[in-house]
Amino acid sequence: MDLNSLRQFLVVARLEHLSRAADELRIAQPSLSRTIARLEGELGTPLFDRGGRLRLNETGRLFRGYVERSLGELEAGRRAVAEAASEGVRTVRLASETFLTLTGPLAAYKRAHPSVEVELQWSPAEDMARRLRAQDVDLCVASQPIHAEGLEQVRLLDEAVGVGTRLDHPLAGRTAVSIDELADQPFIIAREGHWQRRLFDRLFTARDLTPKIVCEVDELSAIAGLISAGLGVSLVPAFARRAAIRAPLAWTAVDSPDCRRTLTLFWGADSHLSTAARLMRTTITGWNWLTAEAQENGG
Repeated sequence: MDLNSLRQFLVVARLEHLSRAADELRIAQPSLSRTIARLEGELGTPLFDRGGRLRLNETGRLFRGYVERSLGELEAGRRAVAEAASEGVRTVRLASETFLTLTGPLAAYKRAHPSVEVELQWSPAEDMARRLRAQDVDLCVASQPIHAEGLEQVRLLDEAVGVGTRLDHPLAGRTAVSIDELADQPFIIAREGHWQRRLFDRLFTARDLTPKIVCEVDELSAIAGLISAGLGVSLVPAFARRAAIRAPLAWTAVDSPDCRRTLTLFWGADSHLSTAARLMRTTITGWNWLTAEAQENGG
């Protein structure tokens, strides 16, 4: 049961598709199939159900947790040795669903620690627990809840999410708007996986409404420009209203207590964080988020 086989198993377990896993690993599919079969033979039980489509079974999910933690510990050991040998690991790896909100603390961190290399990686919230357990990243910032064991967390910011429109839009002069009133509006929204899309789907599904989506985007920074061009409206967090500097928009509150975003910093409860990662955690958690939010809201 070599490390390479275990790493390959994790990719197959994540994708539940042999050909896509083989493409990601850049190996031949027959070779990958033999690796998985050999691993199952060593364990004496199937890890996947193969009825039509490959599915990780209950035993496979159990084994995946142990593999993630084991490989994560090995990576932690490597980084700990590197830190001891070089008097400090000079790289910190941060994953997030969006980095617009983090530009302030990240800039402060680089000013204070210019020699540290900061690796930023986009990640959907559903992948963060796995990546933290495997120690692929040191820290994660999510804009939606992560329900998983073995994580520590600090809430950074809880803010309202409103609807952004053109300045001449009929909703622009309103104090608040209901979800029912938004059902017929043309929405520009993020693709699945983004926190904004999850909130959007949750709001309308809870009310048994089918929203009108006219554009799905990967580049959240493009949404303000598309709204300004008159192509539709979108959900916009209070913190992101500074985008109106480049593309003037109106922001109207949504009359719903669950139309909010909670920004949270996560790290592995049993992870060995390098000095660089601990310093970044201190910078992010120590950032004056309330003042920053008030400034964004004109307070």
